[in-house]
Amino acid sequence: MSHVWYFAYGSNLQTATLCGRRGVVVRRSVPVRADGWQLVFDKPRLFGDGSVANIVPADECHVLGVAFEISIDDHAHVELTEGVAIGHYQRVELPVIPLATVDDPPRSALSLSSDKRDPALRPSTRYMGLVIEGAIEHGLPDAHLDFLRAIPSIEESAQAAALRPMMDALMKRR
Repeated sequence: MSHVWYFAYGSNLQTATLCGRRGVVVRRSVPVRADGWQLVFDKPRLFGDGSVANIVPADECHVLGVAFEISIDDHAHVELTEGVAIGHYQRVELPVIPLATVDDPPRSALSLSSDKRDPALRPSTRYMGLVIEGAIEHGLPDAHLDFLRAIPSIEESAQAAALRPMMDALMKRR
């Protein structure tokens, strides 16, 4: 079975989301930086209200995240559950630089980006909690955690909370 590197920067940073909610098996994880990209939280959700994380090209910026080595099948599942087939996100390949020395480091990784943006939207406090937990779990730098904690957020609506069990069932790898 072949593997790819997948770069996560949002809720998929958290093992409970990527492995638990989506059912993806991770072989290795490496905290990395991707130059020329900026992390934003203005991507409309596929279902529900508010926004989620997104990366957009930005020459003088960089985004921190984690490169996960996963199977090609699991990567296809991530793209399916993130709505790539319906244009919710597009696949991008970006060069990545490990934040620490590791054996056989990733040089590039596949990720997701979207030009669907709405700066008036805010992520939910629940969603930001998942992103922050994932960043802590993988030892991303304190400055990045401070950045994440400063993102304005809103309480999750009752409708979004009610949709979650159905979405979890749909996202889980069978």
